[in-house]
Amino acid sequence: MDKVYQNATQALQDIVADGQMIGVGGFGLCGIPEALIAALRDSGVKNLTCISNNAGVDGFGLGQLLTTRQISKMIASYVGENKEFERQYLSGELELEFTPQGTLAEKLRAGGAGIPAFFTRTGVGTIVAEGKEIREFDGVQYVMERSLTPDVSLVKAYIADRSGNLVFNKTARNFNPNVAMAGKITVVEVEKIVDTGELDPDQIHLPGIYVHRIVLNENPEKRIEQRTVRQA
Repeated sequence: MDKVYQNATQALQDIVADGQMIGVGGFGLCGIPEALIAALRDSGVKNLTCISNNAGVDGFGLGQLLTTRQISKMIASYVGENKEFERQYLSGELELEFTPQGTLAEKLRAGGAGIPAFFTRTGVGTIVAEGKEIREFDGVQYVMERSLTPDVSLVKAYIADRSGNLVFNKTARNFNPNVAMAGKITVVEVEKIVDTGELDPDQIHLPGIYVHRIVLNENPEKRIEQRTVRQA
């Protein structure tokens, strides 16, 4: 099955809608699906719940959707350098569900594996555990976390074949495989597309069963969030 679409706009036009839960891969600006985020912005859908480690930076990546007020709730582990994210949260304009980073990764992985919930020690005794079931195992308290299954997942990979088998590029892999697994519909942005059968099966990082649509973006901007250089 050929899962390649002509562009990001076509890949999203019949699957995104107001009020959806959207999962987005990436860590800061590393491994974010730039073209798909821009297409989601241009679609005009609103009242989105967005799952991502953070919201990038002001005016780029998910920061664009905060500027246009398309996100009503973030499920994230880090506010970071995004001043608009901070402003909207502190002013009560944006709902925020803080989730420890490892817990967020497991909530997505569990969702993709068909596991509805799991217990973890992380967050016990903090605001993270408020309103959640606490259970004791072997004398230790654990908090129950529900898994996440976004309506649509937007993912960045390096290479895809036409059947959706994926290869990620080093640290740009980050949250992307878990986000891809969890999505009810997963759209992947890649820099290179090859014919099915060209990828060595032992080198595939995520099988195509988790991928529904593919978009080519050969030259993403790949901004650097913070650059530190040695003093001359």
